[in-house]
Amino acid sequence: MVCWLYFLSLSLSLSLSLSLSLSPLDVAYFIDLQGISQKRRREAEQSWNKRQKGHCSNQMSENKSFLRLLLGFLLSATGVHASCPIELSPPSVVVKYGDPVSVNCRTSASQIEGMGWEATHEGISLVKANNLTWTVNVTAWATTASCYINLLDGPEDQCSVRLKLVVYTFPETINISSSSYDGVMKEMEEYKFTCNIDNIAPVQDLRVVWYKGDTVHYTDTFNNTSKEPVNQPSVLSFIPKREDNGVTFRCEAHLDLGPEGPHLSVSSQEYNITVHFGPDVNCSDPEILEGETLEKHCLVTGNPYPAVRWLKDGQHVNSSTPLRRGDAGLYTVKDEASSFIHKLRVFVLYGPELMCPSSFHALEYAPHNLTCTVEGYPQPDIIWYKDSEEVELPENITRSDAGQYLITASNNLTSVSLTVEINVLYPPSQIVELEDSEVYVGSTMWLKCSSMGNPRPTYIWNYYRTSNVVEENEDGVSLLVINNANAYNMGSYTCHASNDKGNVSKTARVTVKGAKQECPIEITPDRMVIEYQSRGQNATCKAASTDSSNVDGEIHWTVQGVKTDSTSWFADTHKDWDPEPFCYGTFKGIGKCGKRLNFTLYKTPDSVSIHHVENSSSVLEKSEFKLRCDITNVAPAQTLTVLWYRGDEIFETSIQGSMQVTGCLSGNNSDCDISMIRSPLNVSSIITVTLNRTHNGKTFRCVARLDLELDGQQSPPNKTSDPLNITVNYKPTINTTMLPKTIPVFRGYPEDLVCEADGHPPPKIQWLYSLEKKPDKSENKLTVFEAGIYNCSATNDVDTVFYEVEVILKEDYLPLIAGFVAVTVVVISIIFLFIYSIYYKNTRMRRYSLKNPKLSTHNGNVAHNGWDMQFPMTKLS
Repeated sequence: MVCWLYFLSLSLSLSLSLSLSLSPLDVAYFIDLQGISQKRRREAEQSWNKRQKGHCSNQMSENKSFLRLLLGFLLSATGVHASCPIELSPPSVVVKYGDPVSVNCRTSASQIEGMGWEATHEGISLVKANNLTWTVNVTAWATTASCYINLLDGPEDQCSVRLKLVVYTFPETINISSSSYDGVMKEMEEYKFTCNIDNIAPVQDLRVVWYKGDTVHYTDTFNNTSKEPVNQPSVLSFIPKREDNGVTFRCEAHLDLGPEGPHLSVSSQEYNITVHFGPDVNCSDPEILEGETLEKHCLVTGNPYPAVRWLKDGQHVNSSTPLRRGDAGLYTVKDEASSFIHKLRVFVLYGPELMCPSSFHALEYAPHNLTCTVEGYPQPDIIWYKDSEEVELPENITRSDAGQYLITASNNLTSVSLTVEINVLYPPSQIVELEDSEVYVGSTMWLKCSSMGNPRPTYIWNYYRTSNVVEENEDGVSLLVINNANAYNMGSYTCHASNDKGNVSKTARVTVKGAKQECPIEITPDRMVIEYQSRGQNATCKAASTDSSNVDGEIHWTVQGVKTDSTSWFADTHKDWDPEPFCYGTFKGIGKCGKRLNFTLYKTPDSVSIHHVENSSSVLEKSEFKLRCDITNVAPAQTLTVLWYRGDEIFETSIQGSMQVTGCLSGNNSDCDISMIRSPLNVSSIITVTLNRTHNGKTFRCVARLDLELDGQQSPPNKTSDPLNITVNYKPTINTTMLPKTIPVFRGYPEDLVCEADGHPPPKIQWLYSLEKKPDKSENKLTVFEAGIYNCSATNDVDTVFYEVEVILKEDYLPLIAGFVAVTVVVISIIFLFIYSIYYKNTRMRRYSLKNPKLSTHNGNVAHNGWDMQFPMTKLS
């Protein structure tokens, strides 16, 4: 980098010399200025300016001075400086105090006055030479020496180089001492070791290494810059431990004088220490195997070795006596000489001893009191095994926990095991196999009741008993067999399972497909339909089964929610509109059930009427309108059906529930619910109809019919409303098939435009055209003579429609064409006749003479114009 910068500076200097007419000597002079002092630089600049006066003006001199200074600044910035041309051999010397030293000084400069040595002693004055050797015995610690030269022609008068000189001394022996007496130390007290190093220089290069045994323990260095020898101690602080008893310490002094000098070292003698400690017992709360002794596990240590006593509960014990499990406890170790007291708890280790009952009975889900006693130290771990798998016996035992268990107690000494048989008593479990079932009429099915319990449970069935049901019990399972299933087998079947610990039950329902679920009650008659204000009737009920064990209570009637004590009920045809007569009974397997008497008190309507909801007799085509049929004083309304007729055709039938009570607005009010009311009501049925023009003039009527489903009885008569006439209005429709959009008219030949339209009311036809036109008009017909736009409008009460016709006027070229054709025919005829006449004259109409005939040179057969001549012929002149 410096070389590059120097090259850059040199290039710049050459450029300046060319641009300012400076000589290379001048540039070199500028460069040499960078290595001299400020004073010498100013003097050199003045001398250079004087030499340049004869060549340039003052102004140019000032510019060159400025550039010279600038060049000097650039050279200084690039690090290019002049150096003293002196070389020392060797350049640095490390010498022991009192030893000789010899250094040669040489210069490569040729223009010098001379050279010499400046030294604290034995210096050499200026002599004319290029090599000069300085030789001396070093007897002064602060000896210095510099070689210098005087220059004849240069920026400096004199330059010099100083010799790097190091003078040392090193002791032959060092020793170590301690603050302890004879090397005896107490544990955990601080002591100091001193390594004495005398007559050492230079101290700043000294390094002291302390060794503990064969391991470096500490390294000491010094910052003293004195060049004269001193006595330098190194101090090490040390706190001994009992492990340090008998170790040795030593120190080593090292003097490292760099690459030019020697590496000196010396070691002290080894210093052995003795550490006093204790007494102490090397165990804390020991665990001792039964049969072993205290002295084997709890050694008493100390230096010097102490005499101690072992005490337990204040009594002296022999530490060499084997221990038993009862010997565990608190012990005290005492040393009378040192007042040492140490307490420790001794644990005696022995194997486990396990005691458990061989069998155990427990109630399921109840806390059990099964206990196993175990002894041993350390505390044994108890593991329960069932079927070779490790388990944990829960606090509350379940039936799945029953069985034989292997119990193992073990510690780190040994293990023991034994077996326990656990028998779990529990009430019957939930019955899971009894489920709702279906069976076809006449088929056979089974109901299975199974429960797990200890002791085994017994079973009892509760159901509606019939002769085709059989109970079977086998191997803890109860079966109920239903043969030839019928309607009375439908119902609930409850199985009860019990033992001395409890009982459970489950109910399943049996459905017989093809049979209707019935309550085993017979009602006579089972259907009563009575007309309002007719003669009343009586109904009775009883149990259908002859097995009285199936009945759990009395059979009775309930009328309008009120229980009666009778099995007979009489219907009043004046007021019993909705008596809700039920016959109830309670049966095994079925429970409480009842049958409702199918009772209907009906009344035909007083009147039936039909009208338009919006009170209008006419409607627009394809618009919705509503018709309402009002039926007054009819019961029960839920059996009412309304039939709608358009003419004699039924077009919509209102299904049950589509009617609503007349004048009732609340849909949530029970008084408005036809299905809930059986007394006479005024009801109405509303339909929405969309009609087209084909329905115009049709009549509508509605018919009220009571559908009472009478068996063998005559149904009540239907009642029909008066007919309602409806007029359907629709907008006009113009017949465009007879009236095209564009019509041509030949001049002189008028054309008739006929506009026809359909609509109701019948539409009015009107033609619209320009006032300039003068067509002939007659009702819906318009006779036109000239071209133009003619608009037909059809208007009625519903709407107005328009239809536009364009008439195009054309010329009649037929006569001209006919004349042209006639002339053409005449001309062609004349031409034809002329051609034909010429042809006839030359062929058929020629004249011939037989006088003086001349024979032709042709043969006898000559063809003329296609005809063969059979004899010679001569042309007549």
